[in-house]
Amino acid sequence: MPIQGIEQKEFLPIDDNLRLRRYDGVHAFSFAWHQDPELVWLIDGDKELYTQDLLDRMYAFLAANGECYIIEVFESGQFVPIGDVTLFTDDFAIAIGDKRYWKAGIGFKVLNRMIERARELEFAEILVEEIYDWNQGSRRLFEKCGFEAVKKTAKGWSYRKVLCKQER
Repeated sequence: MPIQGIEQKEFLPIDDNLRLRRYDGVHAFSFAWHQDPELVWLIDGDKELYTQDLLDRMYAFLAANGECYIIEVFESGQFVPIGDVTLFTDDFAIAIGDKRYWKAGIGFKVLNRMIERARELEFAEILVEEIYDWNQGSRRLFEKCGFEAVKKTAKGWSYRKVLCKQER
């Protein structure tokens, strides 16, 4: 139960070829992604590649503090991991690690599904601590999904999306 009082779902389906699977402690597939200097620069703002220990600590933090899901696409008859996404009560993180899926609309679908999940959990808003100025793709994605830049940070901007309560 990474978010206090909330049971995390095992799967969040998006469409027939895309789903989010609850993180289960296995992340060996993601080590190669975190050896890519471009990805590390976009998500961390530095060029220090991940060690196995750092990757283990990152996933332990994500799973302990938010709803962490593995982004999976249906490929060759099975779902395969291509990234991860985590919804926190006070932050949000998404990374498409497999570059073959960059600029394919997957981030848009995943972000919209996580907005829906936040509404299910009755969040008043979704916050993003920081998106770096040089990560123009992420900035465009969040803005396209209705997030607003609300505070300048040292290297970028914090974003927020206010969620309206659904009519009952």
